[in-house]
Amino acid sequence: MDAINIGVIGCGYWGPNLLRNFAENEAAQLRWICDLDEDRLASMSRRYPMAQTTSDYRLLVDDPAVDAVAVVTPVGTHFTIAKELLAGGKHVLLEKPLAATTAEAQELIDLAERNKLTLMVDHTFIYTGAVRKMKEIVSSGELGDLLYFDSVRINLGLFQSDINVLWDLAPHDLSIMDFLIDRQPQAISALGSSHIERGVENIAYLVMLFPDEFIAHFHFNWLAPVKIRRTMIAGSSKMILYDDIEPTEKVRVYDKGVTANRVGDREVDYQTLVSYRTGDVWAPKLDSTEALRYVVAEFLDSIREGRKPLTDGYAGLRVVRLLEAAQQSIKSGGSAVILADTAQVTPA
Repeated sequence: MDAINIGVIGCGYWGPNLLRNFAENEAAQLRWICDLDEDRLASMSRRYPMAQTTSDYRLLVDDPAVDAVAVVTPVGTHFTIAKELLAGGKHVLLEKPLAATTAEAQELIDLAERNKLTLMVDHTFIYTGAVRKMKEIVSSGELGDLLYFDSVRINLGLFQSDINVLWDLAPHDLSIMDFLIDRQPQAISALGSSHIERGVENIAYLVMLFPDEFIAHFHFNWLAPVKIRRTMIAGSSKMILYDDIEPTEKVRVYDKGVTANRVGDREVDYQTLVSYRTGDVWAPKLDSTEALRYVVAEFLDSIREGRKPLTDGYAGLRVVRLLEAAQQSIKSGGSAVILADTAQVTPA
């Protein structure tokens, strides 16, 4: 089967990584590289001389030989560029987050479905060995009943002017949670502070409530003296600690928990005795393959096979919905935002 002709729009921080992985995949053929910075284009052209370069993405839209395009540009441009590409018959891979609003995300999904095209979002962490192993453990039921999801993603910078810390860092952890627990929250409450640039939050705290007693909490920060990437998932039987900074044992499973036993004596009715369980700790072996290799392979395979990719438009929509609701809560001083019917963010 012929290789899929690929274009990449955006060669800033993340674009070169996608270019490298497309170039290394035998199922893809780099045809176009697009960026507004001429120096970047010159650098990428020297590295990938088989591809044409341009500062005008519309050349990719109009080129009938282009099958698919990866869009690695600021989130505010995603909708316009992706809409033109989908209308032009191109499959689209979008950097996270999928779009700036749920309305934009839904319109892109509808357009892709009408034109029978692949729309995929680059939720890179879903394709890491660590997160895929955690999914395997959670799906097996080994953790028992899920109790909470707690995540911290903090560092010093990089400050941005077009988006706040929520839209920059939260898509990673929200997409991980969405992938692992397979359930949707009912309400979200968030608080944020702007210390550097007025109106651009550099610290944010999110809390999500679910139909049962499960709860999720997130901390995002551009103004921290250390870099922390840590997530805990607790179950009634076992718990997982995921530390992305840890060089070797990124995932650890703890056979620890608390058991509550009610006493049957009526004189002490409703009294609860708590017992603690401490067992083994183990670190499963993880696939160390670069996540972007799997992202690119999934994009190309979904095009060839005519199926939805793992992180399809709906996965992107669910994350954007949470971001939008969290931003609304921040603007209202932390008031809880009730989320719409979950049926609207899953495939029909």
